[in-house]
Amino acid sequence: MFQDLLALFFPESCFACNKVLVRGEQFICTDCNIKLPYTDFHEHGATELNPLQRRFWGKVPVRFAFSYLYFRSKGRVQRLLHQLKYKGAKDLGEHLGQRYGSILQEYQYHDQFDLIVPVPLHKLKLRKRGYNQSEHFAVGLASAMSVPTKADVLKRTINTTTQTQKNRLSRWQNVEQVFEVTKPEQVKGKRILIVDDVLTTGATLEACAVTLLAAGASEVSIATIAAA
Repeated sequence: MFQDLLALFFPESCFACNKVLVRGEQFICTDCNIKLPYTDFHEHGATELNPLQRRFWGKVPVRFAFSYLYFRSKGRVQRLLHQLKYKGAKDLGEHLGQRYGSILQEYQYHDQFDLIVPVPLHKLKLRKRGYNQSEHFAVGLASAMSVPTKADVLKRTINTTTQTQKNRLSRWQNVEQVFEVTKPEQVKGKRILIVDDVLTTGATLEACAVTLLAAGASEVSIATIAAA
């Protein structure tokens, strides 16, 4: 009764469409859950049938490349990411991570990873925002797949300018030498899943992968909430 009264006076809204959630719904309403543009990348593994996998061919050796959703401008996914990234919806990140982690667990991918590492924010940006949205997605994935996650093994050493509106070359030049492994003993010989909120050109994730491999990681894979 208390929860019903609370919902009556302080109703929670869907992060994707802003409609009021009803009993049993959490973060995202049923209608949006049905209509979200899910990918099937996990069904194809590391084959040529996985379009995200092909993006990294010839650039950096990525074992697996996954994304939960397709990014569509001005759509539900963009609204979800905006809430997660700029409106303090940290629990939404963990919720999405748990949902996607459950799918990856079902397809037995949990046996492919030793460690989950979120793409780090620079300390100045982290202080301003108060949290790293990718870290919360990583926590959700880790919980669902029973794989440890560590946010302190990879560090962003330079506070780069925003990647928005940059072309692929500019994005790569913007992040080429900005990451550093702070605890190489924790990545050496490990199969690492690097996670981020959204993949556009992949330049940031490529830079993270190169840094981790140079520090001794045996292989790297990639997972994001959404891919453009």
